[in-house]
Amino acid sequence: MKHTEKEILEKAIQTWGKQAQVLMVLEEMSELQKEILKNINRGKENIPELIDETTDLEIMLTQLKMIYGIDDAVKNHRPEKLEKIEKRLEWE
Repeated sequence: MKHTEKEILEKAIQTWGKQAQVLMVLEEMSELQKEILKNINRGKENIPELIDETTDLEIMLTQLKMIYGIDDAVKNHRPEKLEKIEKRLEWE
């Protein structure tokens, strides 16, 4: 890879535009949802597809955070969300 991940994603946003990339986040979420449903409802062994779509979505979520300038806020908010989940879980 000649360029850094950040350079590639910034170029993608610049090339295709913020709105198009935000809409692509929704498309990738839908594609991952479809593969999850195939796996659960149809019992399909589609791990390669789940890997592919999860990777696509993670890349698009990174662009979403770049577009809205919320990467640090999301990182800072994550521990609070994890704490809420932890409180809801029953620990032995």
